[in-house]
Amino acid sequence: MTTGLTLALAMALDALAGEPRWLWSRLPHPAVMMGRAVSALDTRLNTAPGARAKGIVAIVTLVLGAGLIGIGLAQLGWAVEVIVAAILLAHRSLIDHVAAVAHGLRQSVGEGRRAVAMIVGRDVSTATTDQVARAGIESLSENFSDGVIAPAFWFLIGGLPGILIYKVVNTADSMIGYLTPRHAAFGWGAARLDDLLNWVPARLTGGLIALVGGATGLWAAIRADAALHRSPNAGWPEAAMARALNIALAGPRSYHGRMEDLAWVHPDGRRDITPADIDAALRIVWKSWGLALAFILLIGVLIWIF
Repeated sequence: MTTGLTLALAMALDALAGEPRWLWSRLPHPAVMMGRAVSALDTRLNTAPGARAKGIVAIVTLVLGAGLIGIGLAQLGWAVEVIVAAILLAHRSLIDHVAAVAHGLRQSVGEGRRAVAMIVGRDVSTATTDQVARAGIESLSENFSDGVIAPAFWFLIGGLPGILIYKVVNTADSMIGYLTPRHAAFGWGAARLDDLLNWVPARLTGGLIALVGGATGLWAAIRADAALHRSPNAGWPEAAMARALNIALAGPRSYHGRMEDLAWVHPDGRRDITPADIDAALRIVWKSWGLALAFILLIGVLIWIF
């Protein structure tokens, strides 16, 4: 079976099954095991002097380990590849978590805060309805790239080794890539490699969202908006979503009790964001997912035929 067809089956399985609670309440999820590996290397290697060099050694070790595991699993056949790839994709889980934010907001702002706190790292204890909705849409846009399009892209490029390497790097970035005092040096390698691996997928995601959201004519504005974001990659899907919905995203927010005056993405967009806007964003992401699936299927079939 071709890589494209294997990936298409994995995407369909992920969309149907998501993250079965009955399974992952009994077994450690691969993301959890990756996190344990990152944590172990952080504990053992993150010491001065030479913390940056040791961080590079850590990320290289994680990449080599993930690649070797991927090569080994790939020898077990296409069915195993489909299952493992489906586990490493996060479309259905993302959709469910963000839909819960819209559902919570329709009950009360407190319920919306509780739902969005599950998927964002910012302080939301005093967030207003529009701030909660904005956080949900931003998380949806960014994680559609990180959790769906990027792993799918790297599976197409490198099969199971490719997707496992991407996921372990992304996990490392989320744990040690932030510029905290402890990880400013040690996490440098993980953060830079994650930026590199997400460079193409983030722009592909922005293109998909713009295409299905009717914003392709605004690509120059999307590119300019993306440059306003603090991340070299996350700005692309967020900027495309902001233009598709004509809303302002990003902007000031609080982390660990401290306000950060971040730039707005599409600053002229509407700022009174509601649960209905979350619903619209979810529809755009589903359509973007469907377009990506169709393209991957086409690639798989053409390679299989020819």
